[in-house]
Amino acid sequence: MAFDGRRRARYQDGMRRRIEVLRNKTEGTLDFAVEYVLQDRVDTYFKVEEGLGEIDQTLGLIEAELGLISDLAGAMRLESRLEFMEDRFEELDSEVRERPRRRRRKIDLADLFRAAGGGGDFPSARGEIGSTSEALQVLGVEFGSSLAVITAAFRRRAKMLHPDVRKGDRSSEPELRRIIEAYQYLKDNLSLTETDPPRER
Repeated sequence: MAFDGRRRARYQDGMRRRIEVLRNKTEGTLDFAVEYVLQDRVDTYFKVEEGLGEIDQTLGLIEAELGLISDLAGAMRLESRLEFMEDRFEELDSEVRERPRRRRRKIDLADLFRAAGGGGDFPSARGEIGSTSEALQVLGVEFGSSLAVITAAFRRRAKMLHPDVRKGDRSSEPELRRIIEAYQYLKDNLSLTETDPPRER
């Protein structure tokens, strides 16, 4: 059965709204995971990060196919894919928020990977980063970058350097400690309205 123009437009609008809502939810859950899961449950964090990334990629594919839908059968198939992604998100979101609800204190990212790094001492990284420009340089981001860009850079670097990902190799720990401190420094000190580099004196 073919769509008439009005019905097709209504279907597409509804699907786009659902896609946008789900995108916003995945971003919120990923931000929550960075704050409350990455410290204590690194394996869960990486699993959730990957799952949310797959959802985001699939949402892009669904959105691209919306313009090609011309009949009811195709619309139902596409809606089923979106429903599957919504269900998958609920699973991941539940996994992220299950234990961290008990956490009320702000985490110290300097201790971020202590438990998952092999059980040994993990010396404090506090005090090595002394300025915003230094912290931005450590994370490889430019002045004026949003907190979302900074957080994404931190996630990428942390994932590459973590001992669990490197099969127990802890040789990257000094660099890992440094990016943890840089991220913490920026979260604590960077004004979200700061868009210009400091002026030379």
